[in-house]
Amino acid sequence: MMYKKKPRTPTTKFTEKSDLFDDLPDDLVVFILCKLSTSASSPSDLVNIFITCKRLNRLGLHPLVLSKAGPKALAIKPKNWSESAHRFLKLCVSAGNADASFTLGMIRFYCLQNRGSGASLMAKAAIKSHAPALYSLAVIQFNGSGGSKSDKNLQAGVALCARAAFLGHVDALRELGHCLQDGYGTRQNVAQGRRLLVQANARELASVLRSRSSPTRRRQYQNHNDPCVSGAGCGGLLSDFGCNVPAPEAHPVNGFLKEWFESGRVGLDEGLRMCSHGGCGRPETRPHEFRRCSVCGAVNYCSRGCQALDWKLRHKAECVPMDRWLDEVGAAGDNVADDAGGMVDVEEIG
Repeated sequence: MMYKKKPRTPTTKFTEKSDLFDDLPDDLVVFILCKLSTSASSPSDLVNIFITCKRLNRLGLHPLVLSKAGPKALAIKPKNWSESAHRFLKLCVSAGNADASFTLGMIRFYCLQNRGSGASLMAKAAIKSHAPALYSLAVIQFNGSGGSKSDKNLQAGVALCARAAFLGHVDALRELGHCLQDGYGTRQNVAQGRRLLVQANARELASVLRSRSSPTRRRQYQNHNDPCVSGAGCGGLLSDFGCNVPAPEAHPVNGFLKEWFESGRVGLDEGLRMCSHGGCGRPETRPHEFRRCSVCGAVNYCSRGCQALDWKLRHKAECVPMDRWLDEVGAAGDNVADDAGGMVDVEEIG
């Protein structure tokens, strides 16, 4: 005798009122939000999640999610700076986010002029081997930023640069190379200094080539005639030695500093200037803190690293010796187009 098989009915019925999101466990949602927090390209990516619903707002502020927020997710614009933005960064710092400690530290130290708190936050990030924080603390030590000229500690600056360079920070590696080459804060070793400069430029070029996969950066390179970028070869030892590459992408907080002071939201005190390298954004904390180009005296830099970058990107075509420097420059003036000049303290000019 044949029996007809009854159709199988689903154990779970979905209706228009069903909400699958509510069925997801919290730990899975937090895991997804952590991935988003790490890869977010702007703060709005996170904000849009926070305002979606109460549950996402609650889970989005979970310490694990905030601890994973990357530099671009923390890249708040100066025009959007507010107490709520400040509070958000503090929440990320409390969650153990090293990028947030560095970002808020830089903003407090330079923009809000809260030197002690800013340096403390950068040190907190540096303890976690955050390379940009280590390099920024090195610049502060080299210049005695936030204090007087007697507060400079060149040896501490070199040590911090060495640690950041070990972690792969290109600007720190370049700075360390110049320190060794010039005997600045350490025993002079020209050969070792030149070797580190070559390494810095090799890493810089490798970083540029990796970023060519980005559609935005690819369009920039399509109009760039440099042989190192086009793949046609390199006739010199990369950027510091005659072969220029496009400007490396600066940390978002450097852009914040630049926009903060250039927008006029908080102007610099009289007699204070910003670093002439456009990708830096650091301002002086006292008159004559930064050193001038020893050839033209028209530009000033917070570090030798910034001078080297600005030289190949812009200043090389503009640097013209002043009449008052001709006797000192002498025959070396003929070589200005081949290598960046040195820097001198502003007090030495007068």
